[in-house]
Amino acid sequence: MRRNAERRAALVDAAVEVLAEQGARGLTFRAVDAAAKVPPGTASNYFANRDDLLTQAGARVYERLRPDEETVARHLAGPQDVAKFAAVMRETVRRVAGFRTGYLALLELRLEATRRPELRAVLTGSVRADVDANVAHHRASGLPGDETSVRLLHMALNWLIVERLTLPEVYSEEEADELVARAVARLVG
Repeated sequence: MRRNAERRAALVDAAVEVLAEQGARGLTFRAVDAAAKVPPGTASNYFANRDDLLTQAGARVYERLRPDEETVARHLAGPQDVAKFAAVMRETVRRVAGFRTGYLALLELRLEATRRPELRAVLTGSVRADVDANVAHHRASGLPGDETSVRLLHMALNWLIVERLTLPEVYSEEEADELVARAVARLVG
């Protein structure tokens, strides 16, 4: 296997794009090579097999969805009340939905994970780590609410993101913002 980290990252990012556009069935080494604009056969030199490519694509989506340090610092600044919590959750929904191809690729990966135990293990670990990190961050932030409210918001807001990405006419941006605020208020208010 090749070791060029930049090329590997470009190939994994291309795999995410292919998953979002063509679904898991469309994810081939040839499709990834084309999306990454590299010579045919390049992806097969970087990944042991298709399962390896799928699992690395899943890990990459979670890596790219993490907020940067500036965003985290902004979330920790100022009063930590229900209004702040709602604002953080609205921003999170917008940030995650803003990485449209990544989230759609993640949905494809979740479906594929029902048939691939190794991929299921990777995604389960990633999602579990994400939830645990959100709970820990919430505890450290001083925002109102408990572990259960964080977990319930995780579930509810994930489905809101699915609606925004797959059927955007179901809820307007304003309706989505209002639903986030009401969910936070009901769970922690």
